Amino acid sequence: MDLVKPAQTLDRRLSVAPMMDWTDRHCRYFYRLLAPRALLYTEMVHTGAILFGDAERHLGFDPAEHPVALQLGGSEPRDLARAARIGADRGYDEINLNCGCPSGRVQQGRFGACLMAEPARVAECIAAMRAAVAVPVTVKCRIGIDDSEEFAFLARFVETVAAAGCGTFVVHARKAWLEGLSPKENREIPPLRYKVVHRLKEAFPMLEIVVNGGIRSPVAAREQLGPVDGVMVGREAYENPWSLVAFEAALLGDAPATPDRWGVVEAMADYAAAQSRRGVPLRAIARHMLGLFNGLPGARTWRRRLTALGADEGPSALREAAALVTSRSRLAA
Repeated sequence: MDLVKPAQTLDRRLSVAPMMDWTDRHCRYFYRLLAPRALLYTEMVHTGAILFGDAERHLGFDPAEHPVALQLGGSEPRDLARAARIGADRGYDEINLNCGCPSGRVQQGRFGACLMAEPARVAECIAAMRAAVAVPVTVKCRIGIDDSEEFAFLARFVETVAAAGCGTFVVHARKAWLEGLSPKENREIPPLRYKVVHRLKEAFPMLEIVVNGGIRSPVAAREQLGPVDGVMVGREAYENPWSLVAFEAALLGDAPATPDRWGVVEAMADYAAAQSRRGVPLRAIARHMLGLFNGLPGARTWRRRLTALGADEGPSALREAAALVTSRSRLAA
């Protein structure tokens, strides 16, 4: 069978995972300051929210976020094609189909991880989306669901979907249990099986395979390159955002200019000032920055200050909080 070779327009050696309620446009702007070359993903957006809801709220982004991918949730080929076209027209660099979310609400809508049981339907969705857009169309999935075989199930899914023209798969190296585990438990309890993802790359060398799940250190990320084509980091980036600087150096080489934490705060304060003119409260932006100073004296003070931001406080509060970290760091030195 002839499989589509992935488009080489995007560097997927390092990407930051789509994370519900976390990777909104403000979070992604923040991450871009830390990792200038990483591929960023939106939260999963259901097709209905785009086709019948507030498209600007769900799809708006700053040009500085490029390269940025839109992750869609859905299972109807026509709706996915329409939503993908809208996303591409708005400038997204990639459209990704979620086949990995195990939440009950998502299952009720017949999308997410349960779609892995319907590879033919996913193939229809991919074909429709590819016909609608010129940018890459990719899939994010698990290594399996419930009691599926450890590799054969995944291989059948990938082979079927790849035949429809998908050249890139982002694979969370855990199974998803559709019943009995919460979404949080599905991120922690099923064991990680990186070797299954490595075997997938061996079986489909022409496909681009990106591994996701439980990768907490730049060293561990670097070890994945070779067996697979790229690494997607998630919760580590959110909980310890400064780690993105080290992840990028490990996977992409040293950046032309390494950012400084206080410089990042200054840039985010300027961004917050611009957003405030659009009615965005500082708290909506600062919530993503809580872990920026983790490991430094004064980090707790920073977190407490940002957590306690008043509804009417402006960007100067970020500078004031960062100054507290600076003074404490100097005292500790």
